[in-house]
Amino acid sequence: MKRVVILFNLLVFSLFCHAQQNEFIIAENYFRNNEYEKAIQLYKELYNQSPYNTTYLERLITCYQETEQFSVAEELLFQKLKEKPNLAYLHVVLGHNFERQEKIDTANKHYQLAIESINNKANYGALIAGMFKNYSKLDLAIETFQKIMDINPKANYGFQMAQIYGEKGDFKQMFESYIDLVDKNEGYLNNVKRYAGKYLTDDSEDENNILFKKALLKRSISNPKDIWNDLLSWLFIRQKEYSKALIQSKALFARDPDNLNRINELGKIALENKDYETAKECFDLIIENTNYPRDKFEAINNNLRIAIDTSQPDIDQRFDAIFKEYGINSKTLFTQIAYADYLTFTKNTPEEAEVILQKSLDFSNSRFIKASIKLKLGDVLVYMGKFNKALIYYSQVQTLFKNHNIGQEARFKVAQASYFKNDFKWAKAQLKVLKGSASQLIANDAANLFLTISDNEPKDSISSGLKEYAKADLLAFQNKNDEAIVVLSEIITTYRGQAIEDEALFKQAQLFIKKKLFDEAILNYAKIIALDKKGIYVDDVYYYMAELYNNELNNPEKAKEYYQKIIFDHPSSIYLVEARKKFRKLRGDDIN
Repeated sequence: MKRVVILFNLLVFSLFCHAQQNEFIIAENYFRNNEYEKAIQLYKELYNQSPYNTTYLERLITCYQETEQFSVAEELLFQKLKEKPNLAYLHVVLGHNFERQEKIDTANKHYQLAIESINNKANYGALIAGMFKNYSKLDLAIETFQKIMDINPKANYGFQMAQIYGEKGDFKQMFESYIDLVDKNEGYLNNVKRYAGKYLTDDSEDENNILFKKALLKRSISNPKDIWNDLLSWLFIRQKEYSKALIQSKALFARDPDNLNRINELGKIALENKDYETAKECFDLIIENTNYPRDKFEAINNNLRIAIDTSQPDIDQRFDAIFKEYGINSKTLFTQIAYADYLTFTKNTPEEAEVILQKSLDFSNSRFIKASIKLKLGDVLVYMGKFNKALIYYSQVQTLFKNHNIGQEARFKVAQASYFKNDFKWAKAQLKVLKGSASQLIANDAANLFLTISDNEPKDSISSGLKEYAKADLLAFQNKNDEAIVVLSEIITTYRGQAIEDEALFKQAQLFIKKKLFDEAILNYAKIIALDKKGIYVDDVYYYMAELYNNELNNPEKAKEYYQKIIFDHPSSIYLVEARKKFRKLRGDDIN
């Protein structure tokens, strides 16, 4: 019998809770639709049933305030405080209620009562600070957090305070707060980088960047620590001032000889951004100081890449010197791959490269390194026009590494080689799969090539120029840029007015830029705009024109003109953030 009574009570309680939940959902719906009078009736019932539920009370008070029933809200809050004096956080709500009636002195009195209550009820401190923040009383929120930490030195609300300073626009104090956090606990470093980074740009003259740098330098003088070098290096990397970042990294390395990883990473970033001088200095340090052969050979290969990119006259001798010193074996596999790439795409001797790569396959016991060799071997064979043989190597990698990035890369190369040999149907089938690749770069490349084929496929056996365009693409892949430009000119003339025309103009403009023929590139971009001001390439064209005028042609006024077209005429452009940032820098002030 006792068990039956318990089950009955549980059933009744469950039904009661379910009914309450339904009423709350309906009340919330009224609340969100600003139907406060209807919401009041339901919230009153809910609050009467559960007088300790703070959500019901908060919603009911808000509804009274939104319907200007301030005295009713006041009476309810005073009644609650009388019943439960320890609920001192309700003084914040009372203060807000008086402030909405413009009774500022009374409001401030209750705000201070809430803050002072922390002396006796410290566990409500964070709640009170949060309520002040929600009511946009940011100075009071900061005061409350500070009081909590004064009472309890172990409490840490530094992140919350820094974020509030940011909301106030007091960026100087915000940065100092973040630096205080790292000063007290270096474990906060990554979080500080993440939060502070939201307010920093790649512009060293940006006001926030200057404030952050000043705060760091000031702290590094008053309290020297390695962490300040780390943060300064991070800031300089964001600002693309890689040589300055290296100075900070060297200072850290001098104090900790094992700290070469950051110099290695800096070198890679500088290399990708074509700061070859800084990159080489980084890699030279790695070669001289590392105890790890893998890091050493990676640095050697990166220095070779710099030599190739900057057209150094002694590249062959450098490769020879490395092979003489270290041998042609498993240690120098990646150097062999780099040498094959150089022989093919720079020296136009792919036959030599093929022999080297075939031999290098015998040196490796790693599946991944063998896959890398096969991909490069496939590239060399594509360069030679041996598409079927290249497809065999690409397909082997794709099959072995189906769910790995290297497998996705191989699939893209299968699609690209099929496209080069005019097997557009098979290329599209591969590209369709790759559009959902986990690698954003591969997915983007796949989507672009898929669209090129789809938009320009021949119909009813009538030539559309796609075969000729694929030939030009292949020539560009082979670094035969002059020949590619000639083929593209023929396409532009032969297929004038057809879909392929803007594709050919855009591709040719890219090749003109590689050859530093900037005026010719600008002319092509202007033709694309004239063809269709709403075409798929217009965003790209405006941005690239702005970049050319800004970085190559020393014409900031024309650069501003094209950045401005993106900002005001193409607000959904992927280039919007960069365009706005660069426009501000050129104009010297801010825009909304």
